[in-house]
Amino acid sequence: MSTYTDWLSDLTAIPCILVEVSVKSGSETTRYLSSRPFVSGSGDTPASTVYTPIVMGSSVKTVERMSVLDQSASISFGDIEIDNTDGSYDSWLNDIWSNRSITVLHGDVRWTRAEFEVIFSGIVEDIGSRSRDTLNLKIRDKLQRLNTPVTETTLGGSTSNKNQLIPLTFGECHNVSGLLTNPATLEYQVHAGPLERVIEARDNGVPVGGTAYLSTGKVTLNAQPFGKVTFSVQGDKPSSTWNNTAKKIIERLVTGYGETTNRFTSGDLDSSNLSAFDSANPQVLGVYLSARENVLAVCNAIAATVGARLVMSRAGLLKLIKIELPVSGTPFAITTDDVIEGTMRISEKLPVQAGFKIGFAKNWTIQDSLDTRIPNAHKDLYAQEWLTVTAKDATTKTNYRIDGEPEQIDTFFLTESDASTEATRLLNLFKTPRFIVAFDATARSFQLELGHAVTITHPRFGMSGGKSGMVVGLSPDWSSGIVSVEVLI
Repeated sequence: MSTYTDWLSDLTAIPCILVEVSVKSGSETTRYLSSRPFVSGSGDTPASTVYTPIVMGSSVKTVERMSVLDQSASISFGDIEIDNTDGSYDSWLNDIWSNRSITVLHGDVRWTRAEFEVIFSGIVEDIGSRSRDTLNLKIRDKLQRLNTPVTETTLGGSTSNKNQLIPLTFGECHNVSGLLTNPATLEYQVHAGPLERVIEARDNGVPVGGTAYLSTGKVTLNAQPFGKVTFSVQGDKPSSTWNNTAKKIIERLVTGYGETTNRFTSGDLDSSNLSAFDSANPQVLGVYLSARENVLAVCNAIAATVGARLVMSRAGLLKLIKIELPVSGTPFAITTDDVIEGTMRISEKLPVQAGFKIGFAKNWTIQDSLDTRIPNAHKDLYAQEWLTVTAKDATTKTNYRIDGEPEQIDTFFLTESDASTEATRLLNLFKTPRFIVAFDATARSFQLELGHAVTITHPRFGMSGGKSGMVVGLSPDWSSGIVSVEVLI
């Protein structure tokens, strides 16, 4: 990367954009486009390939942004203009570009293809035309491939539940309903596949006997139930690993569920980042899916439980980035030499918060009228959806005159300890003023990615002595060698 960033500042550079994009034009094919005439070398992949020089290089801009307060995933998007002055490519408007892969590379026209730097790896949203002389490829990061239902597998057969989705259970879930799959044998299914353990079966809250078939995710009761049947379950275990942490469940969902052609493979995952994240965030979670759900939305919620966001790197690899200050890792030093003069500004001041309320240990089947001989304390638990924990700072509440209880944040935490730790972490992060500073930076900052730790030393906004921050927004302009940067401080 340092060689590449050095090249960006080289006045003798002859920059070139390469675009490798899949499209269905009768059959599936790949088109190789460029901003200057370019042919890959015999040792390149693809080898000895002519790139059609119709990309308008100055048009290639991307935006990368990671949310701080709301729980949505990061998003990267952009636009690529194609020269169509004489109408030669009008027919491309009738080709199918949607959800096809695209890779954009940047380098010197004198280099081999292997020396180019990947600056975007994602999918095409569609093609359009904003003027008679151009076509426009709208590009999005690969997270959009996860915008599909987690599962559409129904029970089938001839029972009254034949059109019901077979549920999925990840981690440890309490009091799930399961799906009655065979009324004659009292067979219920709590997960569409192998699971770790069935902790307990209950009939109207009372423990009952049964036989668990872990390889199929099913349970058969010993006797006809009198009321609502529920289970506490340790779920998905397709191999020797029980998927029970944020990283493990997310990885399982993005590679094993959703539309088959859109699923991620191991090559779409940043294994180093995900492994380190799992070690730092080992909390056991519980996720139960019995209705139609979206893969991306579910993964967003799982990541947000532990204070993280889904992020796609420029190379198209999935990462999990925790919103925290200071950020772990060696910070990238940004000084006045890196900041274009007159561009440093405050783009947002985040609201100070005096408390956080976390919902945890979700009761997946609310039973508010149990008429059994179980203890009243147990009846109370079955009647409420969440247990909660709250972290507050009285001084902040007084100083900022913040009224009322904090709004509850629902999570997949199982234990009060984990929920309390996260509530306290969030309170410590946001009980003091936080800002997002924005500035334009020189080519050296092109090596920054979302989530990177930085230290900014600048005479404005209290940063003269250096201020720690996290990169939450990037807008590289590859033609000018300038990148707009947003940092949480």
